[in-house]
Amino acid sequence: MKKIIFLVIIAVSISFVASAQKKNLKNLQIDIPTGYLDASFKTYDKLQKTIWSYAELGFLETKSSLLLQQHLKENGFTVEAGVVGMPTAFVASFGSGSPVIGILAEYDALPGLSQDTVPYRKVLVEGGSGHGCGHAVFGVGSSAGAVAIKQWLEKTGTKGTIRVFGTPAEEGGGGKVYLAREGFFKGVDVVLDWHPAAQNSVSRGTGLAIQMIDFSFFGKASHASGAPEKGRSALDGVEGFDYLVNMLREHIPSDARVHYVITNGGDAPNVAPAFAKVSYYIRSPKRNDLVDLIDRIQKAAQGAALGTGTTVKSEIIAGFYEKLPNDLLAKQLQKNLEIVGGVKYDAREQAFAEEVIKEIGWSVDSLRKVALVEPWKDKPEKRNGEASSDVGDVSWNVPTASFGTAAFIPGSGGHSWENVASSGTTIGTKALINAAKVFSLTAIDLFTNPELVNSVKKEFEQRRGSDFKYESLVGSRAPALEYRVKKQ
Repeated sequence: MKKIIFLVIIAVSISFVASAQKKNLKNLQIDIPTGYLDASFKTYDKLQKTIWSYAELGFLETKSSLLLQQHLKENGFTVEAGVVGMPTAFVASFGSGSPVIGILAEYDALPGLSQDTVPYRKVLVEGGSGHGCGHAVFGVGSSAGAVAIKQWLEKTGTKGTIRVFGTPAEEGGGGKVYLAREGFFKGVDVVLDWHPAAQNSVSRGTGLAIQMIDFSFFGKASHASGAPEKGRSALDGVEGFDYLVNMLREHIPSDARVHYVITNGGDAPNVAPAFAKVSYYIRSPKRNDLVDLIDRIQKAAQGAALGTGTTVKSEIIAGFYEKLPNDLLAKQLQKNLEIVGGVKYDAREQAFAEEVIKEIGWSVDSLRKVALVEPWKDKPEKRNGEASSDVGDVSWNVPTASFGTAAFIPGSGGHSWENVASSGTTIGTKALINAAKVFSLTAIDLFTNPELVNSVKKEFEQRRGSDFKYESLVGSRAPALEYRVKKQ
């Protein structure tokens, strides 16, 4: 009996030692990517601030894209540039074999949001652009995470592939849609995504499907006072159309969204405009409902043209699916986000943030949330704000999950000068380093646990449905490379 007890004790001891060794090995492996990222803070601070200063608009991000490509090449990635007819798109890869883990990277800015890194409104370039959605830190954080994962793959000899998808023009051009349409996500097992935010949390909302359409009206020019009867105002067509759509709002689902801006209304009041154009964003939680709404708006455009003696042509500029959630993958992100933790301000950053939050009228107490991680909610939000993203198309092609880290000051409006100001400082850099760490830890989980990858893919197939066939909302059109180019 004593011999049996002794053998049991020996077996338990061996098991305990083996378990401890395994845990220590895992911790050692985690130290590889996180240690690299901590040591590379200055590198990524400089990189993100350089792209922040470029502030290039969608499909025009030549310098920003090249800078990320160069950094990835210098760190051993092979880079395919200018994919799918988009000069600023790229795919960077390292490693071989499965699983293949993709990371999304964005780097486009927004028009009219030029702003200095100060806690009050200060335009740097009048009418210039700015990173009001934080994509300067977005692209750099994704690239930093990929390089950190590469370090781990290399030093541990683990088999697998990490792939960075450089996706331009998220703000209206939808670069990811063309990558999805042309099959660039085939063979990818899992895609990880993040976005700068005002808090640290995993995103499980679906967002809104969207189609962006330009409506061009064509009339006949005439002297507006001397010969008004000979003219047919294209601007009348636009305004009649807008009026009909505004009447339509009463009779559409309350969670749909329709907004527009007249981009060309003519040149002079005394000339009946022969040409006028209005750009529409049309959104709905479900793309099937979106199709019906677009049909009704198209009919309103035809009715306005008929009533004003003009003609109208519509052009789809971009279109995104709503997101398809994946709870199992999201839970992995949550676990690792909690390990990494929130953004910790130093005294200088705290003073900056307090000035910004006073400027926008929020309580200084709300700054505490940037250091915390939002808890997992068993019942996710119905939608992710009221936003739309071309990540939606990716999520219907490959299992995808997203998270955010606190690059912005709580209370900041989306697409705002406050976002430009904070993300261009070390606050933005700290947020991207945290994001890169979450990417690294989640990639380690996926690379070392094939069953986890299989389970994530199984959930994806169940949610998507066996009869699903992906058809992009842009049809067969080529990327709208000049949608941000102002024409005289």
